[in-house]
Amino acid sequence: MSFTERFGTFVCIGDTISCEAEGFSVTARIVFDDCPDAPDQRQDGFCPSLYINDPGFIGPGNGFRQRFAKAQAEAEAVMEAWRKDEWFYSGIVLSVARGGIDLDTHAASLWGVECNYPGSDNAYLAEVANELLPEALDAASAAAQRLADTVTGWAAT
Repeated sequence: MSFTERFGTFVCIGDTISCEAEGFSVTARIVFDDCPDAPDQRQDGFCPSLYINDPGFIGPGNGFRQRFAKAQAEAEAVMEAWRKDEWFYSGIVLSVARGGIDLDTHAASLWGVECNYPGSDNAYLAEVANELLPEALDAASAAAQRLADTVTGWAAT
């Protein structure tokens, strides 16, 4: 099983998608990533470079000045959109329940995920949720077992 539903092309904090997997109800939600670092501080190579040892090196060859200028303009546009709060970093957090009982509200997560990134349709947000699904199901099974052991222990006393 996997998430077949996708997040919207424009997402907000708190948006969710859900699926059923191995008898569990799994919800993926978008949570604000409160790390204040700007994109150029978070990502090595965000800014293009003409220097071979830099992470943003654009590569040698014909037209390197044009490629550099294009990459620089794109980086500046992305930074401007970030400054205007047109896109943001988030966490994709999976929670699991069974039979209406919340087993783990933070079963798996990935942080620093770009939401509403310029030129993106946010399709990769569901991909991230699907990649986290096995970890969330493992956490759900462990939580369900702990709950069953606890209830069994109460019944024995």
